[in-house]
Amino acid sequence: MERGIKRLQKLKERRLKAAALFEQGERQATVAHVLRVSRQSVSQWWIAWHSGDSLNGAVRAGRKPRLQQEQLALLEKELLRGAAAHGNSTDLWSLPRVATLIDKITGVSYHPAHVWKILHKMGWSLQRPTLRARERDEEKVLEWKKQTWETVKKTPKSSELG
Repeated sequence: MERGIKRLQKLKERRLKAAALFEQGERQATVAHVLRVSRQSVSQWWIAWHSGDSLNGAVRAGRKPRLQQEQLALLEKELLRGAAAHGNSTDLWSLPRVATLIDKITGVSYHPAHVWKILHKMGWSLQRPTLRARERDEEKVLEWKKQTWETVKKTPKSSELG
């Protein structure tokens, strides 16, 4: 969000520099060369400047967000409750599960692939479950390795060692 606002500000500054150059009597081709933009853009700016229209530009670019800040806050609250609290069999959030939750609590539907962008903007990151079970008993694993593993692992015969 912040990056988009900075970009809009830079574009506005560039148009205002063009207006200043127009006021100094510079030709459109010169303005295009100085500002490193296309002649078509400078021509559009000149028409707007010449007719007295503002060169401030748009307040924002792109489509308005479909989720408001209050809805995002509610989504975060519900995500923190966990997936199991919302009727899922495990407590892991997947993109389709989050998409379903967003639709359920806000009435706004998103494709699961787009949900990641929303979560990323909210400061959430990808989390993968560990490959080991929580119930794993490290002492029993070590005991198995010492007693059973030695008998079942394949070892080369002395004649194969060469």
